[in-house]
Amino acid sequence: MPGLVVDATGNDLTYRIIGAAMRVHNRLGPGYKEEVYERALAAELETEGVPVETQYRVEVYDQGILVALFFLDLFVARTVVVEVKAFAHQLTNDERAQVINYLKATGAAVGLLFNFGRRRLEFPRIFPGAAATGDDLPQRLGRDNVKKRAVHEFGAGPPSTPDARRESGGGRAGPPSTNETRIRE
Repeated sequence: MPGLVVDATGNDLTYRIIGAAMRVHNRLGPGYKEEVYERALAAELETEGVPVETQYRVEVYDQGILVALFFLDLFVARTVVVEVKAFAHQLTNDERAQVINYLKATGAAVGLLFNFGRRRLEFPRIFPGAAATGDDLPQRLGRDNVKKRAVHEFGAGPPSTPDARRESGGGRAGPPSTNETRIRE
């Protein structure tokens, strides 16, 4: 059985942050905007004596030119990136990729992604992984990729005639609709 994953904080700091987030979620519940949870979590951490910076500014430069500007929801002890969400849906790879970008930009070794918008708090720990190369960079996942993959894997689309659909095994089973006619031999 694999052992517990230990992060750069020895798990102590991330456990304290997760505990604070659970207390905030238990008190407030789902339904508020992201900013409410961000402020409540920052206040909870400050009450515990944990150093926290809100809306921490991170600049990314390429050859001396500013190419990106990020504002982290919380940067705890300048060690843990904390991203706060308030979605009714489950967290997606898009939100995870956002945290990975923040980890790369800050050099932090661990991030926490919280979703306060559901009945049960979601809180995955995010790690930056190996040094990013062109193939490793986080990419947006969404409907565009699904459509492209479907066309690539399955060709240009389904067979266009009812007979071709039946021969290929596609289409629906059962009698033809009023708009279809069967060819009898």
